[in-house]
Amino acid sequence: MSPLIRHPAVSDRRVSRSLREQFCLVVRTVPKRKGRVRVRLIIAILVLLLLIPFLAFLYKQSHPSGVISLNLPFGKAEAYNDILVTRAVDGDTLVLGNNERVRLIGIDTPEIHESEKLQRDSRRSGQDIRTIKAMGQRSYAFTRNLVEGKRVRLEFDVERRDRYSRLLAYVYLPDGIFVNAEIVRQGYASLMTYPPNVKYADLFLNLYREARENRRGLWQ
Repeated sequence: MSPLIRHPAVSDRRVSRSLREQFCLVVRTVPKRKGRVRVRLIIAILVLLLLIPFLAFLYKQSHPSGVISLNLPFGKAEAYNDILVTRAVDGDTLVLGNNERVRLIGIDTPEIHESEKLQRDSRRSGQDIRTIKAMGQRSYAFTRNLVEGKRVRLEFDVERRDRYSRLLAYVYLPDGIFVNAEIVRQGYASLMTYPPNVKYADLFLNLYREARENRRGLWQ
């Protein structure tokens, strides 16, 4: 018996009808799925909005100081309000416990390392390099005794880093001593003002003049 041969037109009509039925099924199903997803998303957002005030209340109860410290397994954020100074590099540069370097804003101490700046300072001031380095060692010793091994709080100005990727900061000890200002006040730093980081420029200028007039530190 020969196989049944269907007329092409009949076969096409059946295929076309089958495709139409599948299309209608998809059209009827997709909006329902999207609708369910939309409802779930709205519910999730409402739950989150309701939880935020409660979580904020719990945070305030457990952190009365209002200080936020993030401990993430990736891209760890450092809390610069309480961080260790592991060492002083020189009179105006520090290394923190996270290995970042901090350049103290607004002040400049004599160089103790060979550098282009050391050469420039020698030409500008007329002092020989040995004298500048000796003064730099005195400034370095003062800064080291003031902050090395102690925990500090950093305050930032307009710019957070310099072109060498060092943090630009005002540094405070736990007892409230303003490190940048204290170095100037005791006569171990000149001024270096770079706009827009000028928050305490007037204070530093007054302290610098007072140190020079009273022959403190390097100005003896």
